Amino acid sequence: MSPRHQEALGHLLYGTGQYGGFVQLTGEVGTGKTTIVRTLLEQKLSDVDVAMIHNPRQSEQEFVQSICDELNVPYQREGATLKTLVDALNEHLLRAHAAGRRTVLIIDEAQNLTPGVLEQVRLLTNLETSKEKLLRIMLIGQPELSALLARPDLRQLASRITARYHLTPLSAQETREYVEHRLRVAGCRAPIFSPRALDLVHRYSRGVPRLINIICDRALLGAYAQHLRTVDAKTVRKAAREAMGALPQVFDPGAPLRWRWIEAAWLVALLVCTALFIYSYTRDEPLLATVHPAAPQPSPPPPPTDATTDTATDTPPPVLMPKLPLATIEDLERTAQPLSIVVGRLIRLWEPRLVIPSGENVCAALRVRALECYRTQGEWTDLEQMDRPAILTLKLPGSGEQHFLLLELGKEHALLDTVLGPLRLRRADLDSVWSGEFLLLWRRPTQWTYVGPGSSGPDIPTLWRRLAESSGVPVPTPVPTQFDERLAAALKSFQAERGLVADGVAGIRTLIALSDGLPDTPTLSGGRP
Repeated sequence: MSPRHQEALGHLLYGTGQYGGFVQLTGEVGTGKTTIVRTLLEQKLSDVDVAMIHNPRQSEQEFVQSICDELNVPYQREGATLKTLVDALNEHLLRAHAAGRRTVLIIDEAQNLTPGVLEQVRLLTNLETSKEKLLRIMLIGQPELSALLARPDLRQLASRITARYHLTPLSAQETREYVEHRLRVAGCRAPIFSPRALDLVHRYSRGVPRLINIICDRALLGAYAQHLRTVDAKTVRKAAREAMGALPQVFDPGAPLRWRWIEAAWLVALLVCTALFIYSYTRDEPLLATVHPAAPQPSPPPPPTDATTDTATDTPPPVLMPKLPLATIEDLERTAQPLSIVVGRLIRLWEPRLVIPSGENVCAALRVRALECYRTQGEWTDLEQMDRPAILTLKLPGSGEQHFLLLELGKEHALLDTVLGPLRLRRADLDSVWSGEFLLLWRRPTQWTYVGPGSSGPDIPTLWRRLAESSGVPVPTPVPTQFDERLAAALKSFQAERGLVADGVAGIRTLIALSDGLPDTPTLSGGRP
């Protein structure tokens, strides 16, 4: 399993745990959702009963009846009603809970559920004790499931989902590793697919495991029929055409020379058009100024001077948020990007040349460079206080949960980074779709992310220095290396000054405030109007 498949399995395992509740797993056709569910069922989880619904095309009563059948719930089949079925299911769940067992309902192809059945799913989540839910539910489906749950009439159900994960296709490197792994499992010890062939497998399959399997299987059969010991690009191209019909338009470095010339000609034409656009854009304004010169304006009178005050020094004007036209939530629907791309853009604001290999834990890799991830719930005032670019989790009406990078934050507007460039939106409009969840990066000034009673070492002098630089606190001589009452009092004073909880310890929020002014620190306030 790729790292993203392992993470998806982790979300499902969380859903079976003591505090698991309502989990949603989505992914395109063939990305491995059913395989992950099968892997979950093979875990042989102790004290867990599972009801698996494969066919969601049922009425509300048939749906509850299928759950009862899966769990072997006894009920009167003659004249059964929806009420009697729910009552029998509730009694069974209470008995299972008393016996220390957890019950999990997994619904595959959940995008095909009717609104009526989805409402019944919501009602089933009401079966609970005073401390926990009796029925843990997992919805497995295609991306249309997110759009379905975004409907206004299903907002009550969507608000109960406690964990969401979208399974994306494999990267080029993961595709190569996946093919090589399956060959090793089959007993192959020598490379069979050439590097260019594997590259084409990824391009044609777009990283979807099901298509990878089909293309590779046809390619192996084709190589066998031609008595070849290796699968080359030509064989993969033919196999993909047989398996998929019309091939997707991808750049193929091994395509016939004639098509490569055509692709090169289109590329040159695109570059020329781009250059002409940039040239015309950069020369239009001065050209207009020459043809239509502005009328001379009278010089403003000098400001009054006061002999009793010092002469005012010139101060540079503040940098304002670009006056882009206001965008709407509908504009965001068309500009959403995968979370991995949004995270990459946030990282580049801090470390422009940093590249984190695919599959590596992002926050762990950043921690080596003294950068920390901070994910929490909050409000605009929290973002203003921390003053760091952040990734907002938005629940859009048409596409469900999406993530956008917040570049600048003003009193009434916010600037979001999108695939089409920055968009300027009203904060009031974003309030309707922002869940309050955000992720930001911060550069820690200390070795640890918590300094309090019992702490010692180089972090203590560092804290004293940062407090002196930030609020003018005098540093004791000699500088202590142990956390003491003097440092606690200095921290309380600093926290009260910054509007933080004055607890006298240096936690994440306090350390973020103390990291203000560190080199190469991007902020939200640089463009605040």
